[in-house]
Amino acid sequence: MAISAEAGLSPVQAFALVGVVGVGAQWLAWRFRLPGIVMMLIAGLALGPFTGIFVPSRDIGALTGPMISLAVAVILFEGGLTLNFKQLEDAGPGVRRLVVIGAPLGWLLSSLALIFIAGLSWETSVVFGGVMIVTGPTVIAPLLRAAKLHNRPAQLLQWEAIVNDAVGALVGVVAFVVVMVIQQQQSVASAIWTIIWGISFAALVGFGAALLVVNVFRRSLVPEYMKVPLLFVLVLAVFAVSDAVLHESGLLAVTVMGLIIANANLPSYTEIYRFKEQATTLLLSGVFILLAANVQLETLDLLNWRSALFIFSVILLVRPLTVLLSLAGTSIPMNERLLVAFTGPRGVVLLAISGIFAQRLVAEGVADGAVLQPLAFVLVLTTVVLHGFTLKPLAQKLGLTSSETPGMIIVGGSSFTTGLAQALENAGVQVLVTDPNRGQLRSARAAGVHTYYGDILSESADHGVEFISYSTIFAASDNDAYNTLVTTDLAPEFGRNAIWQISRVKEDQARHALPNQLGGQGVNGGRTLAQYLELLADGWIFRATRLTEEYTLEDWQAAREGAIPLAVVQDGSVRFVGRDEELTGKPGMRIVSMMPPELAEKIRREAEESSKQREQAKAEAKAVRKGDGEGSQPDEEESASDGNGGKSPRELPG
Repeated sequence: MAISAEAGLSPVQAFALVGVVGVGAQWLAWRFRLPGIVMMLIAGLALGPFTGIFVPSRDIGALTGPMISLAVAVILFEGGLTLNFKQLEDAGPGVRRLVVIGAPLGWLLSSLALIFIAGLSWETSVVFGGVMIVTGPTVIAPLLRAAKLHNRPAQLLQWEAIVNDAVGALVGVVAFVVVMVIQQQQSVASAIWTIIWGISFAALVGFGAALLVVNVFRRSLVPEYMKVPLLFVLVLAVFAVSDAVLHESGLLAVTVMGLIIANANLPSYTEIYRFKEQATTLLLSGVFILLAANVQLETLDLLNWRSALFIFSVILLVRPLTVLLSLAGTSIPMNERLLVAFTGPRGVVLLAISGIFAQRLVAEGVADGAVLQPLAFVLVLTTVVLHGFTLKPLAQKLGLTSSETPGMIIVGGSSFTTGLAQALENAGVQVLVTDPNRGQLRSARAAGVHTYYGDILSESADHGVEFISYSTIFAASDNDAYNTLVTTDLAPEFGRNAIWQISRVKEDQARHALPNQLGGQGVNGGRTLAQYLELLADGWIFRATRLTEEYTLEDWQAAREGAIPLAVVQDGSVRFVGRDEELTGKPGMRIVSMMPPELAEKIRREAEESSKQREQAKAEAKAVRKGDGEGSQPDEEESASDGNGGKSPRELPG
């Protein structure tokens, strides 16, 4: 129906608004450390049903459904690209159980809950129960990124979500076909043939498209700049062709396509995946804004107290029983089983497919099929909000996430990196020193520093190193080219503000300078590894110093003239001091620095004198208390003061 300009937005305005609000919601979520999905749903509800500024069915019209379907197809394809079998070694048995046992068990338990708790008809229950197998990769991925889970539980949740998304959609189709056969008294043989043919066709189309991509890319039949556009076009084509044979089978086709490409070991896979990840972020924000903005509040009147009881039973009974029974008898620790059992957010696929099946069930004479759409929305909203705020605390309680302690990976073993690692650890930083040469790690191992022998860029490091425990990378090996490679490769994953590199030889000369896109940030002082090793040979030492209200940065600079500040630990994070950076500090901040031998000797003498004064003061205080008959009281907490106006730092040796 045509509307006047005053009644709504033009399609161009609507598309622009969706993009700005979607990306803006994700930025706000990142800025204030809130679940991104929750912010997008709130933004969509605020734009649509609450204010009426943007209503997709009014402002975009019939394009809303196809846009959501195509976006979901691209999102699922990107999810398939993450399913690398080499990364599944630890989680493989659990994933198989969750798919082979968990999917049918979840279908059964969800259908029973819909019949006996929600009070729906068996026709509606078996269809929606099948769709409820999905756990939403569009929701799981952002939650995992925020929660920083350990590798195995993260793989369990990610693989289950992506694989079962396609499985759940197909199960819903199978259930709907069964309902149609009974309602319309169609031929059972015809229905079975339709399902088998549709699923087989989808798998073949996805597999064939993936093989085409792999062969074309390996033979360099497509230039680099056309690889991503070609993938986009093929994904949309595969989804459309497969969906034309059997509704929702396109989800299976694009998932298979992504899975095959992910395991083909293509040279350009990393670049393709990173671009796809960024595109998926845009699509994900758009889809959630569209779905939330298109909600009609009046349809929520179809729900009642039984609907609420059903949603709570799904979260507290159906999901935990499905996971715990599926994983029974496996070697997966109980804390990981419990985390997966109580983490089951639903997402875009459930909303999109439920809306389609709701319309078809009502058309087939199943009246309560209209309940599916509002029930699905409330289920998605409840699980997204609940798991968005509870996943990280639950994972921390179960010991399955990185601690709040800042972490740093130092690439390259040497006496310099060993001394730096010790000083950082004394400042409360978790450090891992890596090197592909075992001999280079000898000093770090002797000092008790955690090490990893191997290439940090290898596939082995992907599942051998808990990258989530570290937020900062410092490349300081004796190979400048390798340092540049490491920092350039890891920058998109960690963020360029968290990537640092020791100075390269002759980097200040024009012919040796590199563009800003390559390498990491420079560290204060601009010294090469050889120059730092020379300082250590001359007697320089590492120190970690804590600032207090009394001992400020100005005091440190005045007392430690000649020291080189290298890194600061503050507010649960660690970073290096940049080149020519003017250092600022506040109480509680720790400064990791290198000090010349004469300054180190001065500090040692000051520390000894301060220690003697404290011991003397404690002895005098103890004597006074004993004379007063209060010898049983505990000593006062040891002060960091050295008797010089309360301005003594807390020095921690490197």
